[in-house]
Amino acid sequence: MTMRDCSRMIMLSGLAATILIAAAPPAGAGPVATGAATPAEMVATYRSLADAILAVKKTEASLVRSILGAAYAHAQVELERARKAIRANDAGASRATLENLAAIVAQIGSEGDSAVGAVRKRLLEGGHHHHASGEAKGLYDEGFVVVTRAARKAFLESSRALGQLAASPDAAALEAEWRKIKSTWAGIMKQAS
Repeated sequence: MTMRDCSRMIMLSGLAATILIAAAPPAGAGPVATGAATPAEMVATYRSLADAILAVKKTEASLVRSILGAAYAHAQVELERARKAIRANDAGASRATLENLAAIVAQIGSEGDSAVGAVRKRLLEGGHHHHASGEAKGLYDEGFVVVTRAARKAFLESSRALGQLAASPDAAALEAEWRKIKSTWAGIMKQAS
């Protein structure tokens, strides 16, 4: 969704609110007659506004999946670097790439870096909860869109394990941890589609 689309949606919201306020009976006008229907034009405008709001929610989910997809691709690049460094018995490169990989996996578990977190915080402060019912059930942390609470925990555990592995790089341990990450990733992507 472009900025222009967002501007249109905001304009439509304002227009719909103005129409609804203008159409409301004046205070003290007495009860509305039974059987009086909301004008079709108002219902159509409200329906259009609902479509726009729901489209923005879908756009948010798509954007977060894209952010996570870019991080996961970056993690795969670091994984390959770590594998090569371990095979070459290059302790310095192994440590650096494993630390980088650990940081990226933590970023996936946190559904983005601190800049993305600041946007999420702003949305929460504005009252937007992508998964309000999921938060209430304990399935999602507050404001999260794609990464479930269980997946977050798994990614952060893997991040810690990779960080510890950086001190003593081991190819088999790296592969075992990556299988966990890959499985958790597949789970959230399946759930998100």
